[in-house]
Amino acid sequence: MIPARWLEKRKPHWDRLESIMDASGRRGVAALSPRELQELALLYRQVAADLATVREDPMSRRLADYLNQLLARAHNLIYMGRRSSPRGIIPFYSRTFPEVFRSTFDYTALATALFAAGMLVGFLAALGDPTFQHFFLGPRMTETIERRQMWTHSILTIKPLAASGIMTNNLTVSFTVFALGITGGLGTIYMLALNGLMMGVVSAACWQAGMSLQLWEFVAGHGVLELPSVFIAGGAGLLLARGLLFPGRLPRRQAVAHYGGQAARLILGIIPLLVIAGLIEGFISPSPLPALAKFALAGILAALLALYLTQAGNRHRRRGVLL
Repeated sequence: MIPARWLEKRKPHWDRLESIMDASGRRGVAALSPRELQELALLYRQVAADLATVREDPMSRRLADYLNQLLARAHNLIYMGRRSSPRGIIPFYSRTFPEVFRSTFDYTALATALFAAGMLVGFLAALGDPTFQHFFLGPRMTETIERRQMWTHSILTIKPLAASGIMTNNLTVSFTVFALGITGGLGTIYMLALNGLMMGVVSAACWQAGMSLQLWEFVAGHGVLELPSVFIAGGAGLLLARGLLFPGRLPRRQAVAHYGGQAARLILGIIPLLVIAGLIEGFISPSPLPALAKFALAGILAALLALYLTQAGNRHRRRGVLL
């Protein structure tokens, strides 16, 4: 447990850092004197060290959240005037994105649960009521499944065009799921549940038609990248809603900027995943490759993605700073 005396000693430094940031206003670091700039740099490092100490105590989670937000604000103030550089792409994907993913994982997990709940409801409802299944799938897709045929064979004849269209669609869906966080999360929740519901209905229809293997061998290769990307986008939307509805100790505008900044990093991070998923869905998923090869590819991609998201940038976490 963090001693009260230590908190009393450190709190003035946190208050001073807040006052400097408030003094910067809209002009940023240009509004600060040279002495305040020196203080800002020193306090930034000191509060980062304090955050590392606080994180060691499981009972001080709220304090850790406060210090993390304080550091994020200070980081934005310090680096807001930097020119962007193409070289920044490498540290972003090798460190920043996986770190933000881990620090906001609860939101991604909640988005995953919403999708899974929708999928379960869709699966059970489709099994119990054929009209529900026909309503969601439409007559053309229903007829195709009843003939024991996959609806994806047409992709093979237009692979490059299909891959491009799939990538565009996946990016559109993911960005929409994220952007609807501005509705207080209601739109994000609806999109996640609806997509899960649709997946559940399709799963039930293929299971009843004895086509489960064909369905999952098609989905597996690209799905291990595409579905996590949608879940991360959903988590980003919920994160944006968090800043809007539950700002905590921050003013609402700053809370939206803070949580929205984290959400934006998540969205930027999944773009390469969706591009790769689109290529796989356009060229490999509908191909005549053996099912075992497609499942093997899915297993390899899933393992690499899990390794990347859980381990990349780990050495920077010890510093206690969320960039």
